[in-house]
Amino acid sequence: MYNQRENKCYKIRNAALQDLDDIAALESICFPKKEAASRESFENRLQVFADYFWLLEQRENNAEDGKLVSMVNGMLTDATDLVDEMYENSNMHTEDGKWFMIFGVETRPEYQKKGLAGLLLKHVIEEIRKKDKSGIVLTCKEELLKFYEKLGFKNEGISRSTHGDVVWYQMRLKF
Repeated sequence: MYNQRENKCYKIRNAALQDLDDIAALESICFPKKEAASRESFENRLQVFADYFWLLEQRENNAEDGKLVSMVNGMLTDATDLVDEMYENSNMHTEDGKWFMIFGVETRPEYQKKGLAGLLLKHVIEEIRKKDKSGIVLTCKEELLKFYEKLGFKNEGISRSTHGDVVWYQMRLKF
């Protein structure tokens, strides 16, 4: 896709194990250490559910490789709520699960407020919808509630999650 306003080209693709260093680096930029997933956690996720890991890259002059700008990752499960154990236990992924649990939506700070995370999330929503799932669940901080509500997510209140010793709100998008 081409962003005419910025004269930039962006590509959305699934992640692969060779993206691990870039993914871990983006996570460390976007989340405080107590909240950020470890490199090992991402490696486990990529080995089990790489198909549910999307990257948005900025590409220059039709280059094959691009700069990782934004990412979304998560897993499928039949559980209806996102619980902290899911972040570290990639074996909780169930390929025929009805709910997609988003673990993270990250965008490099210098690319924020440009609509790229929304663009990537709309892509993810369509991908999950095509798989005939019940919907998507995520947790977010209070300041992001309106962002997710604009994408159709409903606020279900404060989550049971204590990940990173932060107050999280559970959001749900039903199909």
